[in-house]
Amino acid sequence: MRYLHVLNGDSALTLFRQSEVSGEIIICREMMCEGKVKYTNNLSAFFESRAKHLQYHYGIDRKTYYSHVVRELEKMVFFASSTDEIVLWFEYDLFSQVNLLFILHFIANSLFDKQLPISIVDLPHHPTAEDLPKALNKRILLQSDDLALAADIWDAWCMDTPMLLETISKMSTGNLKYIPAAITAHLKRFPDAVTGLSIIESYFLLQLALGSYRWYELYMLFWRDLEIYGFSNFQLDVLVHRMVDAGVIDEREQLLIITSLGQEVLDEQENYLDYVSLEHRWLGGVRLSTTPWRWDQSRNTLVEVEK
Repeated sequence: MRYLHVLNGDSALTLFRQSEVSGEIIICREMMCEGKVKYTNNLSAFFESRAKHLQYHYGIDRKTYYSHVVRELEKMVFFASSTDEIVLWFEYDLFSQVNLLFILHFIANSLFDKQLPISIVDLPHHPTAEDLPKALNKRILLQSDDLALAADIWDAWCMDTPMLLETISKMSTGNLKYIPAAITAHLKRFPDAVTGLSIIESYFLLQLALGSYRWYELYMLFWRDLEIYGFSNFQLDVLVHRMVDAGVIDEREQLLIITSLGQEVLDEQENYLDYVSLEHRWLGGVRLSTTPWRWDQSRNTLVEVEK
């Protein structure tokens, strides 16, 4: 059996090479849960839009994006002719699950003439090299209904409204069993209807209200308590810098502390959105500066507010 393995990030590569699993390897180096995505089946147009957004808003060089991310994914087309099965290795968190949806979208739009079997591995969190062969043996072959549903969910991710995603978060998604929880976690990133904070921004302020932390110490708490997100330190750096610029967090002698404004936001006396720009900020296909949708923590749902 000739496998083509798609791994979620370079961190899995070392572990994979230490295992006894054979086959060609492709690395997905994207972070599709972060920033703008274009609603299109034209992969060239998608990558061009994505590269522009990531360079402008995240400082990721366009040439680096194409050489490091796009060219790696395009190897799938080359390997497809000598492959019997594509195996996708993705964990349960939001970061991984959105990348999984994108990879299925990429396969559907670049290998549509191959019709190769596609399976997913129920990868344990923080696996060891010894776990990988066992996980491979228990892989799940995706059926046509699974692939059709994955395509619909990806389309929903790219839409300019989150309402279909909220519906999907309450559905049974078959072999894509981690999608509902991941999408629910995503929806909580929308600004809170009262404070304007995302769940992650709120978490950081709540922790800093209890005491000051160094950057990495705060991230360690986040990874422990909100591991459903699976975010990298790069993503968290972007978020914290934004909070510092807004004046709700300050850095003194390498320690992060909550400011008086940050405490007022937590106390619902101020709204975070009055101090931070939403321009050029996106959650999938939703542009935050124009969307009326906010997260209502008390009702555990999205609500529409007047703009």
